[in-house]
Order: sequence, then structure tokens, then C-alpha cells
Amino acid sequence: MAAAAECDVVMAATEPELLDDEEAKREAESFKEQGNAYYAKKDYNEAYNYYTKAIDMCPKNASYYGNRAATLMMLGKFREALGDAQQSVRLDDSFVRGHLREGKCHLSLGNAMAACRSFQRALELDHKNAQAQQEFKNANAVIEYEKIAETDFEKRDFRKVVFCMDRALEFAPACHRFKILKAECLAMLGRYPEAQSVASDILRMDSTNADALYVRGLCLYYEDCIEKAVQFFVQALRMAPDHEKACVACRNAKALKAKKEDGNKAFKEGNYKLAYELYTEALGIDPNNIKTNAKLYCNRGTVNSKLRKLDGAIEDCTNAVKLDDTYIKAYLRRAQWWDCSSPRLSL
Repeated sequence: MAAAAECDVVMAATEPELLDDEEAKREAESFKEQGNAYYAKKDYNEAYNYYTKAIDMCPKNASYYGNRAATLMMLGKFREALGDAQQSVRLDDSFVRGHLREGKCHLSLGNAMAACRSFQRALELDHKNAQAQQEFKNANAVIEYEKIAETDFEKRDFRKVVFCMDRALEFAPACHRFKILKAECLAMLGRYPEAQSVASDILRMDSTNADALYVRGLCLYYEDCIEKAVQFFVQALRMAPDHEKACVACRNAKALKAKKEDGNKAFKEGNYKLAYELYTEALGIDPNNIKTNAKLYCNRGTVNSKLRKLDGAIEDCTNAVKLDDTYIKAYLRRAQWWDCSSPRLSL
């Protein structure tokens, strides 16, 4: 009798669990259907909420994660979507849509090699899948654009790098790395407002992004706002102490500022020979800083005029306007020296 009673207790405890499990599945399916309805209406936030409820009820269902990944992708949250897509294929490796979504997330984030692997897996499962075939081609195109951009950056063909990054970003719209490379090249081309805009967009999403901070600083540096530029370089180095480009730019900016100020001081004190040497040293620090170097040439031209070297003064102002054809002061001083006058240096 005792044994029979014990068995009854076990049976009573087990049956409701089975019933609860079936009820959970039905409720999860109901949540999924509601999520589908909101997704169809493009109300992705509500769709996300209902897919999440479905997952909470049945966390081992691959399709629920796949659906939520699709919703997150529509919301532009590719990194979160990637986690859901990866979970969906962990639960069911034969889930073709899961592999496609994983690949699409990798590609959108700029990881074209990982995207290729996901699309290859989808094609192994369904070799006629047109979407997988096209996305695989897209991923390989991004790999090729990256290779070309890397080569052209070394050649300092910044316009071509911008072109390649624009093409790559058509397939990888959420890739910060591509955006930063594009912004850096825009800065090198003197297209500072465009470069600043790209960097600022990234910083709005991630205020600690060292690369974006570096580009902001680079734009200010090339616009001869050196003190502000240093602040951004220092901030970038706080976020990433090993950021080599920020380190070099910060060092150059500080050196350039110091040499220019020393040259100005020597000029004010009437030590024109020393001022000439200091401006010359400053000009050797960074040939890419066009605006600052144009001012340095103009200042050195004034020093040359004080040293009665008018040919040198005219040549320096000519170099200044070659670097910055909007530099009115250099044009005026050159014209004055052609008339053998000697203006004072504006510091």
C-alpha cells in the first residue's frame, strides 16, 4: 500500500508538468503569430516584444530567435541581431534562414569573411537558394573593395579609398571601420565637414570610439585648430592607449604648436635668424598639415623680408598660396614685397 501511495504521488506531480509544457508551446506560438502580425505591419518594436515573449516561453525554439533577429535587423541593431541569429543555428544547424541572417549581420557589420562562411553553409543546405548565392557574391565584393582600399591608402590615393568604402558601405551599412577609413581619407583630402559628419555620427552612437575621436581631432588639426585637436587625440588615447595614429598625430600637433610659438617669440624679440630656423623646423614636422604650413611659409616669408632676402620672402609666400589658394594675407604680402616693402608679421 505504501508503495502504491508513493507511486500515486509521483504520477500526480508529473502529469501537470507535461500539461504545462504543452500549454507553454501553445502560448509561445500565439506570441509568435502576434509578432508576425506586427512585423507585417512594420511595427518592429512590438514584433520584437512578442518574439521575446515567445522565446521566454520556449527558449529552445530556433525559429523564434530567427524571427527576433530579423526584427532587430529591421531596427538596424545588427550586433544584437547577430547574437539571435547565431543562437538560432546553434539550436538548429539545418535552419537555412538562420544562417542567412547570421551572414547578413556579419556583412552589415563589415565582417565579410565570416559572412561568406555563413552563406556557404546556407548553400550547403540549399544549393539553389538565390538569396544565399547573391549575398555570397556581395560578401566577396566587399572583401575585394577592402583589398583595393588598403593598397590605395598606402599609395595615398585617398579619393579611390573613399570610392571603395562607399561601395562597401552599400553592403555593410553598420560597419564603423569602413566609415572611419572613409572619414580619415576625407580629412586627408581636405573635405573636413564631411569627415566631421561621419565621425560625429559614430560618436553619437558610441562616445568612446577612439577611431572617431581621432578623426575629429585630425580634422581640427588640419584646420589649424591645434589645441582643440590635441584634446581629441588625448581623449582617443584614453580610450585606446595603443592607438598608433592618435599617438603620432598628438605628438606632431604638440611639436608643431611649440615650434610655431617659439618662432613667433623669436620674431617678436627681433631674433630673425632664430625665427627662420624655428619656422623651417616646424615646416618639416608634418607635410600633410596644409593650413598650418601655409601660415608657417607666410611667417617665414616675413622673416626673410626682415633679413632683406626678398626673393626668399616672395618664394615663401608663393609656397603658402600653393598650399592654400584662399590665403589672402600671403597674396597681399607677396604683392607688397614685389614692391620692395616689408610688412610686420601678424602673430
